[in-house]
Amino acid sequence: MEITFYQILALCIAAFAAGFVDAIVGGGGLIQTPAALVILGGHPVVNVLGSTKIPSFTGTFFATIQYLKKVKLDWTLTALMCATAFFASYSGSRLLLNVSNSFMKPLLLVVLAGVAIYTYTKKNFGQEEHITDAPVNRWKAFAISLVIGFYDGFIGPGTGSFLILACIAVLGYDFLHASAQAKMVNLATNLGSIVLFTFTGKILWAAALPMAACNALGGFLGARLAIGRGNRFIRIFFLLIVIGTLLRFAFDVLRG
Repeated sequence: MEITFYQILALCIAAFAAGFVDAIVGGGGLIQTPAALVILGGHPVVNVLGSTKIPSFTGTFFATIQYLKKVKLDWTLTALMCATAFFASYSGSRLLLNVSNSFMKPLLLVVLAGVAIYTYTKKNFGQEEHITDAPVNRWKAFAISLVIGFYDGFIGPGTGSFLILACIAVLGYDFLHASAQAKMVNLATNLGSIVLFTFTGKILWAAALPMAACNALGGFLGARLAIGRGNRFIRIFFLLIVIGTLLRFAFDVLRG
């Protein structure tokens, strides 16, 4: 089925907005994925989901470059997380080819409600770093990457937000460092899915490539804004995106 110019234009607008939001607190899939599913409604769902991984990767890549100019990371920890997330995401996407993921949405609804309440009530959440011993953090980082990496390949929306939350609550980062770490890991999860969807011929390149350019521009601008405004701004934006993701899953569950 041919993709029209107007469909591509609408997809590019959604991709830019998704890249901008995702660069700040994650959750760009909340914008990009539903828009793509509606605009490309005549195509199989797995092809649409596979195609959105390309712009997600490019937007995250350009946002990551901006963060790395300002934030120092533990590269040993980052390499561990990225390698784990890559293979976990690949496994999640392979499962998606054979199994519906709708059964997980009611559970995610409860999880997201808890995240929103916790973030709102903890005013100092993510404002300062409280990092524990490195060996302990590596085991925690491995578990985070395994679980959220699989989630990204199998479901997707909200992955960046979950990574930021985990990096703060479990690894002890502040919002700015958590965002930088999350971007690196999210690159790996997107790449894991891209490898599988490319080999299985599920990507609609006519839509994916222009979306990638727009998502990259949004990611660049969003990261610059987040770095300039700091932890307090990122916390507020994070809370808004978590609530938005919560409403999205609530709609899916009620509709189902």
